[in-house]
Amino acid sequence: QVQLVESGGGSVQAGGSLRLSCAASGINYNPWCMGWFRQAPGKEREGVASIDRYGGWTVYADSVEGRFTISKDNAKNIAYLQMNSLKPEDTAMYYCVAGSGEVRKYCNSGSPDWGQGTQVTVSL
Repeated sequence: QVQLVESGGGSVQAGGSLRLSCAASGINYNPWCMGWFRQAPGKEREGVASIDRYGGWTVYADSVEGRFTISKDNAKNIAYLQMNSLKPEDTAMYYCVAGSGEVRKYCNSGSPDWGQGTQVTVSL
């Protein structure tokens, strides 16, 4: 059974940085797509970033473009989300997703696997 475990969340002041990690276990293949979603209280879940199997194709939400960078270590099956210049509106639970879904849909097509989430809180 595939497990996705996120880490790296926490509290930071506006303008600060965090790096999230998503480790995939129970998997013996390189997922076609790995990505990140976030959900703030009272808001819909939104796609943040995604990356293809080879790391050559990345997609970002407009709200994070230029501030967030997604990458992956294929040897370890770990995806990262480097978040810089954080804003209070980035506060949310961040979820990792992986599977054969479409990169342009942040991997959320087909039957992707989801992590349990890691909380990111950005204060003024």
